[in-house]
Amino acid sequence: MDNFTYCAPTRYIFGRDTEKETGKMMAATGCRKVLVVSGGGSARRSGLLDRVFATLDEAGIEYLELTGVKPNPTDDRVYEGIGIVRSNGIDGLLAVGGGSVIDTAKAIAGGACYEGDFWDFWAGKAVMEKALPIGVVLTIPAAGSEGSGNSVITKIEGMRKISLRTDFALRPKFAILNPELTFSLPPEQTAAGIADMMAHIMERYFSPTSDVETTDRVCEGVLMAIIAEAPKVMADPEDYQARANIMWAGTLAHNGVCGCGRREDWTSHGLEHELSALYGVTHGAGLAVVFPAWMTFMASHKPEKIAQLGRRVFGIEDADDKGAALKAVDALRGFFRSIGLPLTLGELGVEDPDLETLSRKFHENKGTPFGPYYPLQPVDTMAVYRLMR
Repeated sequence: MDNFTYCAPTRYIFGRDTEKETGKMMAATGCRKVLVVSGGGSARRSGLLDRVFATLDEAGIEYLELTGVKPNPTDDRVYEGIGIVRSNGIDGLLAVGGGSVIDTAKAIAGGACYEGDFWDFWAGKAVMEKALPIGVVLTIPAAGSEGSGNSVITKIEGMRKISLRTDFALRPKFAILNPELTFSLPPEQTAAGIADMMAHIMERYFSPTSDVETTDRVCEGVLMAIIAEAPKVMADPEDYQARANIMWAGTLAHNGVCGCGRREDWTSHGLEHELSALYGVTHGAGLAVVFPAWMTFMASHKPEKIAQLGRRVFGIEDADDKGAALKAVDALRGFFRSIGLPLTLGELGVEDPDLETLSRKFHENKGTPFGPYYPLQPVDTMAVYRLMR
């Protein structure tokens, strides 16, 4: 186990009707005028935005809106938000939505405190040291952005989709987690969210660091809980307890606890980011295609941890590591299939993928070689992409 520092300062307010606490929690951050960021569609139609606005009014907090954030969020909305913040004396951000909305709010919060181009942080030209306070009302359990210091933004010029990771600057001050707000999610969105949170755990689990038994067991336990609860959610979208377990699992998957004491991988996310940047696919659905392909490649190159996952999470009995690893891939694919996720690029809607461009952009953004668990050279990256067809 490696040395580590762990601090997760986000305050979680979990349960029924907890969105009623939004104004009080926002006021506790010291903010008096906030920019409310949302997708604008379902949050408005459901009445959630109006309920949130009422709590802000009650707390005496002024607010402006930035709506229309779309999946795979882009830099144009961030620039627009930074302009609103600077022109109106905004002193805090409130994200009402899922990961794309939260990531956009985070980018605005950091960019508004910086004299240069906010993209400098994502491009590695500057280090983010401060940001405006951020609050969250979560509507889609998937990205885990409600409890992390991360933000993924796509720069339209060049279609560069980059993840920024900060220890503290972008961690939300609070996150409202009401499972009832997820009842109306379409099945495909629920399933994609489940794949996303599982991927967040596995990116940390597949690590080159040895002797991390406690953290391994945390990862395995949360994965097993997701696998147990997912069929209940898919069968009955209004099963409160199943929704609650899935929502909390999504937060635990990405608030850092699953990565304590180890070096993390994040190769599969990098591979998927190129897919969603180039083809606009849903991130979680893309990960359902990418991760089994990456694991299949690893079964022939570094199978040990894949085999351990198969034995401990899926109950596979095979003493041979490669055999156990391949059976783990089959089990994961079977689970993804059972909740309606795609397993190939064709099923994802990418009929004629430009594998050379995907591989080239992956290494342009990540470097060569890349992969803490197993370093990928361009020839390896091409092999993994081919396994997705």
